[in-house]
Amino acid sequence: MTSPSPSASSSPEGAGAADTLDGGPRRRHVSGRGWLPGRGGFPGRHGGVPLPLLLPALIGLVLLVLPLVALLIRAPWRSMPDLLTGPEVWQALRLSLVCATAATAVSLVLGVPLAWLLARVDFPGRGLVRALVTLPLVLPPVVGGVALLMALGRNGVVGQWLDDWFGVTLPFTTAGVVVAEAFVAMPFLVISVEGTLRAADPRYEEAAATLGASRFTAFRRVTLPLIAPGVAAGAVLAWARALGEFGATITFAGNFPGRTQTMPLAVYLALQNDPEAAIALSLVLLAVSIAVLAGLRDRWMTAS
Repeated sequence: MTSPSPSASSSPEGAGAADTLDGGPRRRHVSGRGWLPGRGGFPGRHGGVPLPLLLPALIGLVLLVLPLVALLIRAPWRSMPDLLTGPEVWQALRLSLVCATAATAVSLVLGVPLAWLLARVDFPGRGLVRALVTLPLVLPPVVGGVALLMALGRNGVVGQWLDDWFGVTLPFTTAGVVVAEAFVAMPFLVISVEGTLRAADPRYEEAAATLGASRFTAFRRVTLPLIAPGVAAGAVLAWARALGEFGATITFAGNFPGRTQTMPLAVYLALQNDPEAAIALSLVLLAVSIAVLAGLRDRWMTAS
């Protein structure tokens, strides 16, 4: 055999020929960590960042961060303990936690099967159903509250039958708060679980079916453990969204202390009479939001 000449192996043409003989070009690993020099802009991860992109990016960052920083600067830290120990505050906080948890439970019971249906079953109008499921994400919350009143109010399409047949009245009750929060929070869970289901390999379910497992048993014993991280992430998002819900809640359930007044409603009411109390309550919700982001850091915040 004749060994390749040094010139062929050291030259770019020789390297290309060697790559071709090996079955294709070799990929060179380039580390994305660190700063690379660029032309005509700020040094970036994969090259220069053009100034026409850098400037609006920095303005957008300031727009998002500045209000939060201002909230921390203007917070009445010295009087914070007194502002947060009032009975109204704890009533609103307790009601918010209970209703958000109940709304998340409702979203899990109803949303996980709905996500499975959208991800695994091919039926006519599936795209329309998916659009309707995600509609509360873009629907103004006040409009959602009006829609809930038209559907579940005492004179609503379904609410009148609930009142006549079972004596159940949802508007302006704690149960109404749970319904309003579940209405706006469930799409977050459905989207998260559906995406996880589409990424999961369906062959595991098919293998379970060949071993005699029913469709529901395969879902319960095989699919659900596989998608558990996605379900957990969706539940956390739904809980956080339910905790911060305002528009649909005040429209459908009202603002009654101890019964329907959640933390966002308490912030709105305090802002009119006691701005310092409103800032203190806002900081509580901000702390909860940061805790949610910390809980989801392995899913989104550490993406590289």
